Amino acid sequence: MRKVVLIGGSGTIGTILQRGLKQEFDVYSLDVNVDENSANSKETDAKNFTELINNIPNGTDVLINLLSTGNVGRLVNISEMNDMVDVYFKASYNILKAAEELNIPKVVFASSNHVTDYYESEGKSKLGRSINVNDYPYSEGLYGVLKLAVENIGFAFSNQYGISVINLRIGSVKLNEETEIYKNLKRNRHTWLSEVDTITLFKEAIISDIGYGTFYGVSDNPNKPWCNDNAKEKLGFVSKMNSNDIIKNK
Repeated sequence: MRKVVLIGGSGTIGTILQRGLKQEFDVYSLDVNVDENSANSKETDAKNFTELINNIPNGTDVLINLLSTGNVGRLVNISEMNDMVDVYFKASYNILKAAEELNIPKVVFASSNHVTDYYESEGKSKLGRSINVNDYPYSEGLYGVLKLAVENIGFAFSNQYGISVINLRIGSVKLNEETEIYKNLKRNRHTWLSEVDTITLFKEAIISDIGYGTFYGVSDNPNKPWCNDNAKEKLGFVSKMNSNDIIKNK
């Protein structure tokens, strides 16, 4: 059974993955916010490299980078910028470096659709077609810029050290999705990545043999703004629940 470590595992996606992956993988969670330290959960600040590397369990097969500050605004003030750089870039570099030093063969990075948010408005592509991974990644804010920077430094680690790095440009993931999707239905009906599809996407990334790749994570919603054909072709991702499945039942 593969040993999978969720770094930032107490957030929305981490919560979903902890309960969704545990049947097939040995799942651990590291986060600055944990209810209590346990055999499978440990308080860890990924910005502290020594603390991070000491708390990653022996024999780990996959690190999943789910780090977040909760700030996805556009251009921010200097204090917020420093915090975001520390979490999104410096701590992400620590994770990649830990994988290299501990001989962990794979890092899955929860990137973001905001890497290309210049091309999207209210859940619709402004290009007249779906946005794909070959479109130059213009971002409207620091969040998307930093996510792209981590994708790129991941390529360097993959190229130099042979680490498999999978970047997943996640759409809109919600806990309590049957009510949360309606809070911004105009966008969410197109951008939603359902809970079951979130689990499926990360599972396929964990078991893939791809050396380096970038994929959009979105369910097969009507008029979704991003093309995820390569996730279907290269990862074997199959969407099992989309926004129509919720909306039509209300």
